[in-house]
Amino acid sequence: MHFNACDIDKMDTRYRANFINALSGFKSANLIGSINKSGQHNLAIVSSVFHIGAHPPLMGMIMRPHTVPRDTLQNIKDTGVYTINHVNVNHVAQAHHTSARFDEGVSEFEQVGLTPWFSPTHRAPFVAESNIKIALEVQDIQLLALNQTELVIGQVVEVIVDETAIAVDGYIDIEQLNSAAISGLDSYHATSRIARYGYAKPDEPLKIISTIKN
Repeated sequence: MHFNACDIDKMDTRYRANFINALSGFKSANLIGSINKSGQHNLAIVSSVFHIGAHPPLMGMIMRPHTVPRDTLQNIKDTGVYTINHVNVNHVAQAHHTSARFDEGVSEFEQVGLTPWFSPTHRAPFVAESNIKIALEVQDIQLLALNQTELVIGQVVEVIVDETAIAVDGYIDIEQLNSAAISGLDSYHATSRIARYGYAKPDEPLKIISTIKN
């Protein structure tokens, strides 16, 4: 099938949301941990986390417009800190359940059966069940005028990960740590590596570092 801009515009709202969200392919599945000024925990599933830079270590994520209350975004704005936690393949149902619109003042951790865990050096809660936990401090928040979404840019200030998953060159084997992926709005996936390649140079054969696991 061939869809033009007019076809897309005429789609039913939910159909269009599913259709367009699937176009970007597989995305990382992350739980964002935050805390409000009174100490209430909050947890939300987000699939829009992405790398911005390594030095300084920056990560970005897109947050939806404030057409309804967005506790996670408000907490981040109020406190300046948050955590990014990889969703484990064994906890995708609990992670997806955090997308429900729980009342303000209700902890998603408690409602979905996940465990808040705190580092001595960071105020926002981590997800104990996550095998990759990242603490961030806000560096910038930008309103995108095109659709009123907000780009949150944070600097990585702490990482908690099993050292056995870190290669000698710094690569983290997230597949070994059972990190899940998302396609569309609600489809969760385990992964299977095809290959890992070395730094590509125009005048040298491509080096294979590792291939698919058997």
